[in-house]
Amino acid sequence: MSDTKPTMLTYIEQTPEQLKRNVERAEELTGALVDLYVQRPRHAIWIVACGSSFNGALCARYFMMRYLKREVKIVPPATFIFGEHDLHEDDFVFVISQSGCSTNSIQALDLLRELGITAIGLTGNVASDFKDHADLVVDYGVGEETVGYVTKGVATLAQFLMLFAIEAGVRTGTVTPEQRAALLDEMADAPRRHEAVQQATWDLYRRHIADFTSMTVVNHVGFLQAYGIASEGALKFGETIQIPSFAYEGEEWIHGPNLQLTPSYTVVCVDDFGPGSERAVDIYLAARTVTDHAFIISNSDRVDDDHAVRLPFDIAEPLMMPLYVLPFYQIIAHQATTDLHRWEKHPLFEERFRKAISTKTDAIDTIMPN
Repeated sequence: MSDTKPTMLTYIEQTPEQLKRNVERAEELTGALVDLYVQRPRHAIWIVACGSSFNGALCARYFMMRYLKREVKIVPPATFIFGEHDLHEDDFVFVISQSGCSTNSIQALDLLRELGITAIGLTGNVASDFKDHADLVVDYGVGEETVGYVTKGVATLAQFLMLFAIEAGVRTGTVTPEQRAALLDEMADAPRRHEAVQQATWDLYRRHIADFTSMTVVNHVGFLQAYGIASEGALKFGETIQIPSFAYEGEEWIHGPNLQLTPSYTVVCVDDFGPGSERAVDIYLAARTVTDHAFIISNSDRVDDDHAVRLPFDIAEPLMMPLYVLPFYQIIAHQATTDLHRWEKHPLFEERFRKAISTKTDAIDTIMPN
């Protein structure tokens, strides 16, 4: 066994195999959550999550809505605790924390119990503190990931939520057996697609290493599931490369935030390969009239190959895209941070901020050591 310390890249490269294992055991993986969901007709689904867990849920939200025919709300734990918890009696609620040690997620579980609602916790670590605060703890199938800048955990969370939607949809009649077979077939190809996007991203990074190691401010733009991908990309760039990094829904960006655009800005557009596709390309082309540092994930022939990552495979269900497009952001975040030697934080952050406020229980040190 190698003594090399794992990095973000370790877990990016492990993701395809984990996606493969999880789709092969879809019923087993999601069974406990599906069994609870189908106990009675459901009104809406509430997902309580923050950070990368919020973004992973956002990546899966529109897939879940399509195949469960239900509204899906995603609420940060503190917002849920402080006031946004007016639940319908038939709402289905669960709380997500990959580590199972996030204090705000634990408090959200406690509130659910106080409200007389089954406290369900989704986590990558069923032995975590979640077990003492949840009525049901569900392992969503991330496997091991000991680096705090999670990568494998985001993709596997989005996959779990999609698999849950498929399996619960079959049980409740919103997904036909034929649809299930087709969706699982396409999801079984996600590992190959993930690897293809990894390679395309490395090619883009090497062509534009000067751009990616000179970023000052980055705006990330997309619609629907592509906005979920962009949101996780914005978080990853901000927390690793340590630059201002913001995600916007496409029309939101061109209705105000774009006014600050200058030739020094970087803009990344993510095509949703669906109803927002043409508009996303329009936005990318508009951004390029101001800045040369604009990139896009798209197969549009209106886009120049040099600044694009192409998806060289047939996409039947674009809402599944996050499973294989997320490595685009993850690889650039890892490599730019490494090339710029930015893994260390500002000394005042380390000495003061971390001591002034905490977000995890003490158990986190045994799960994701910094």
